[in-house]
Amino acid sequence: MIFETPLVHGTLIRRYKRFLSDIKLDDGTTVIAHCTNSGSMKTCIEEGAEVYLSPAKDPKRKTRFTWEMIKINDQWVGVNTSHPNLIAFEAIKNGTIDKLSGYTHVQREVKTGDSRIDIMAQNDHETCFIEVKNVTMKDGKYARFPDAVTTRGKKHLDELIKLKKEGLRAVMLYIIQRSDVEIFAPAHEIDPDYAYTLKHANNAGVEIIPIRVKVSPNEINIEKELPFELDA
Repeated sequence: MIFETPLVHGTLIRRYKRFLSDIKLDDGTTVIAHCTNSGSMKTCIEEGAEVYLSPAKDPKRKTRFTWEMIKINDQWVGVNTSHPNLIAFEAIKNGTIDKLSGYTHVQREVKTGDSRIDIMAQNDHETCFIEVKNVTMKDGKYARFPDAVTTRGKKHLDELIKLKKEGLRAVMLYIIQRSDVEIFAPAHEIDPDYAYTLKHANNAGVEIIPIRVKVSPNEINIEKELPFELDA
């Protein structure tokens, strides 16, 4: 995924009211940037850290910028939660993710049952439903999800289990927007219900694919698949 418009550099002053952040630009002015991440952003907040913003395309929008990434331990961490779906969609269309290659039709936002699944991929012999989640929380060598309780996330897992029982391929795809982690695991202490349901889903045949991406001010690229440990 390439950033079409050059990003704007600054430093983080604070994040507040979940969806807002104060950023000091390099010219000394302070702006309010929209924060798309509704979670706790645990391990992604460091006041005074470098950040990059994207200018808003709509001139009538109240916030002129969107917060895209922050530099933590000399690594860029992507904080825009609207990107993982597009990253996954492009990667599946282009065959960049080995386990999700070979599909000739790829569609976003497909309604199934009581939910909307992020991506449906098809070829002549298979239909695959893929739910995508953004991961930014670091715990030592582990990337963990979620960083806040997510009843919606649990509902999506239940829907994937149902689809698998119907004979379809079902995949839980985690897009990890930081390069300083090596293993994916659920955040048991934050949301034990989600962690339990993820393990149940995996036992029921739902595939878990954690993908680490490389975030930079120019683009976000698929880096590699990470192993996962559901009991870690």
